[in-house]
Amino acid sequence: MQVTMTVNGAEVTRDVEPRLLLVHFLRDTLGLTGTHWGCDTSNCGTCVVLVDGVPVKSCTTLAAMTAGHEVRTVEGLADGATLDPVQQGFMEEHGLQCGFCTPGMMLTARALLDRDPDPDEGTIREAISGQICRCTGYATIVRSVRWAATHPAGEAAPETPTEVPA
Repeated sequence: MQVTMTVNGAEVTRDVEPRLLLVHFLRDTLGLTGTHWGCDTSNCGTCVVLVDGVPVKSCTTLAAMTAGHEVRTVEGLADGATLDPVQQGFMEEHGLQCGFCTPGMMLTARALLDRDPDPDEGTIREAISGQICRCTGYATIVRSVRWAATHPAGEAAPETPTEVPA
């Protein structure tokens, strides 16, 4: 069957098997390997993408179900060379370790900030509760999302110059 959707701002049309999962469509058909494939049961959340701005686990969503919709992957977060504030926050606050859960966490965080620009820690933890990070214990991820909330334009805080003794 033929499917047309918008992926990261570009309209794409492809012939797909009706049973093709969105995660495989993105990775194998479109070459967008930033979407990770983890558990295949929607338990881990590494495969989260945004469909019309809503976090969706792409390992249990058929590609055909996204026909006519806007799909955003981690590759679509940055605007050219300018990182999304969420991406910048993960850098500033060390929100990633191995990086496997990071794309899904970032997209979930982006969706959260789009609907609640100033979430508290509890709201952030609830938003990411459907995703598993096996490395960080979540503290740095929560700090990363808070950083993005307080820096909506993504600008890093100016560094204080350090004086070198003469």
